Amino acid sequence: MYKLIAIDVDDTLLTDDLQVTDATLQALEQAIAQGVTVTLATGRMFASARKIADQIRLNVPIITYQGSMVKTLLDGKVLYERSVPEDAAKQLYDFCEEKGLHLQLYIDDVLYVKEENEKARLYSQLSKIPYVVEPDYDTLLTKPSTKMLIIDDPDVLDEIALQLQPIIGDRVHITKSKAHYLEFLHKEGTKGHALRFMAEHIGCTMEETIAIGDSWNDREMLMEAGLGVAMDNALPALKEIAGFVTKSNNDEGVKHVIDTFILNAAK
Repeated sequence: MYKLIAIDVDDTLLTDDLQVTDATLQALEQAIAQGVTVTLATGRMFASARKIADQIRLNVPIITYQGSMVKTLLDGKVLYERSVPEDAAKQLYDFCEEKGLHLQLYIDDVLYVKEENEKARLYSQLSKIPYVVEPDYDTLLTKPSTKMLIIDDPDVLDEIALQLQPIIGDRVHITKSKAHYLEFLHKEGTKGHALRFMAEHIGCTMEETIAIGDSWNDREMLMEAGLGVAMDNALPALKEIAGFVTKSNNDEGVKHVIDTFILNAAK
């Protein structure tokens, strides 16, 4: 019997119109009623992820910032946290300044941008989180950054990732949550690290965990989990390492996993 399910949010739990279907919500509730711990594992900041968690009525710690922070919903207690090393953060900032790139900072669960622009506005609309314009990044970077993010065209970001790997790749985990989001975290700020922490926290083995995702930033937790599940709409490379491929996010793929491995397995 699986005891812990970690579910990615965007393009996994949520449909393309950013909803959790009623049938999926019912399946989640039935799994929880059987004693399974259901949590979110998202690249979103805690303030944004909390809105989704409240919608599906979770009351357990959730994995946010790609795994850089595990935080309780009831009292906001941080159980696990990793920050981008300050020296690497400053090198990344200098690189972005030289290339004229849009870089966002996440400090104390606040989203900072250096200037008002269309990229910041669109990101804020999607995440439903406001941003703070702060031109003084030099001062901000003396504080721990939970995550740093560049927004640009996918091909541009792929090239940037290759350029930055030899510069800061020894100290920073570099990943993509969406094609146009390139994210930078502590080496131990992955969903895989956070999933292992959550398993220890609730007292289950990794073999008793399920991880469900669609994008490359889900790779680590799918590889760590007892059952790694890729959505039908997932990247082909993620499907290749998954133990199971479920239906798409628009066809209630999360519900299909719960029905197959939790509810029907208990009968």
